[in-house]
Amino acid sequence: MKKPATLLSIFISFFVSAQTKLDSIQLVRNTVALYDLEFSDTEADSMLNALRFYKTLYKRMHQTLPTNNIPYPFAFSPLPFGNTIPTNQQKINWQLPNIPLPANKSELAFYSLPQLASLIKNKKISSVDLTRFFIERLKKWGDTLESVITLTEDLAMQQAKQADEELKKGVYRGLLHGIPYGLKDLFAVRGYKTTWGTTPYKDQVIDEDAFVYQQLRKAGAVLCAKLSLGALANNNKWFGGETKNPWNLKEGSSGSSAGSAASVAAGLLPFAIGTETQGSIVSPSTRCGATGLRPSFGSISRSGAMVLCWSLDKAGPICRSAEDDAIVFYYIKGTDGKDPGAVDHAFNYDPKADVKKLRFAYVENYFNRLPKDAPEWKVIDFYQSQGIEVKPIAFPDSVMYPYNIISIVLSAESAAAFDELTRTNRDDLIERQDRNFWPNGFRVSRTIPAVEYINANRYRYNLCKSMYDFMKDYDVLIVPTFSGRQLAITNLTGNPVVCMPIGFNNTGSPLSITLIGKLYDEASILAAAKVFQDKTDHNKMHPAKFMN
Repeated sequence: MKKPATLLSIFISFFVSAQTKLDSIQLVRNTVALYDLEFSDTEADSMLNALRFYKTLYKRMHQTLPTNNIPYPFAFSPLPFGNTIPTNQQKINWQLPNIPLPANKSELAFYSLPQLASLIKNKKISSVDLTRFFIERLKKWGDTLESVITLTEDLAMQQAKQADEELKKGVYRGLLHGIPYGLKDLFAVRGYKTTWGTTPYKDQVIDEDAFVYQQLRKAGAVLCAKLSLGALANNNKWFGGETKNPWNLKEGSSGSSAGSAASVAAGLLPFAIGTETQGSIVSPSTRCGATGLRPSFGSISRSGAMVLCWSLDKAGPICRSAEDDAIVFYYIKGTDGKDPGAVDHAFNYDPKADVKKLRFAYVENYFNRLPKDAPEWKVIDFYQSQGIEVKPIAFPDSVMYPYNIISIVLSAESAAAFDELTRTNRDDLIERQDRNFWPNGFRVSRTIPAVEYINANRYRYNLCKSMYDFMKDYDVLIVPTFSGRQLAITNLTGNPVVCMPIGFNNTGSPLSITLIGKLYDEASILAAAKVFQDKTDHNKMHPAKFMN
């Protein structure tokens, strides 16, 4: 982009040098028609002086360009007025199995977090040895998957040694003590590059530790790698390659939490942290056969993370089971007061919950679009076989969501977040330059009027209220992952979802199902997913190439 411009600035520039005043008036009328407005000649004439004034004001503002980390001070809350955030946190009784160290050490690659935690806590393996094991897997397979941006080996060994020393002194921080993991490379870690997956920022070092990283440090976890993301959190192409699906290396991992999903599914790490704005946990978790939790909006402070969209960005764990998701979420949730959209809500997960007490439903109008032998139907059959009533319901998504609000919100906020990138022409360095990627998207987004953005968010409030009221009757809503408009709706309303594998399609790629929960109730959908995974093998299937 050679010079950033909006339609407004284009016609301002034109009418300043227009041959006649009538030319300027006609240009104003033609331009506002693009915004579904109609002004008379008199009305357009009255605008001319103000338009010149605004152009001068904009130029003064642009003398200093805003960096990505400057906060947007108006915090979005998905909670309709008159309702309260649950804050009564109860003690969670995590269950650790008593297991021996496997004779075949390669089996550790796919051990669950409770299994690894048991080995660490009972000193059957040291954190140093476990960390070395996963570092070697990252070195062996990271290039194959193109999933690792920065290997943090020195830091990992330092943190692993500290975990072992603390354990010798009787200090045990909890289930993530000494457990290796990876971070999507949009979270800042002091002393390491935070590349955001794209050439303009590939050498960027941010002097800050992201809240998520700080929480995991407090929990005793060991950072082994900063993982790939599609450029500026879109898809799976980054400055170093295209992250692969471990089940089919000819296929991309999807994204944007590409390296997080691919690395976990291939057993390169026990868990990883991803983010979602509109599908970036759900989509790669589906493609790679991982289990992803997209928590309620605001559940985890995003301080120290790249901003794509202040009112839509969410951080969450990508693991190989819902129980692992629950464990990681417990340790990373909360706020540090540096993210105006973050809240500290209760998470009362029960590993032994009686899910028969939960109210299940499935979206019949989505399921009826599927063949009767589709794997998604077997999920309903499973829950019914456990004595759970699963009520068929109609989800009125076209009534709740008659127009594409998310495009206006995401486009406007992301263009603002990367205004500096556009205005300095460094957007030319981004890996994709097609009309469907960020550089052109940021340009197009400048035609979104502030009035329309604000009104889209007012309609969003109504959507949040409709969804909140709808979910009062259900604890677990089962949907085919990409059916209907629910993915856009739940990202806008902030409802939590769990996405988990349910088998494979006819080409051998994983399939998934999604469980939608009530706002701030991750516990119910995780408990429901755990029951399914405890009695089925879908999440215990691993890509053969990475089994040794």
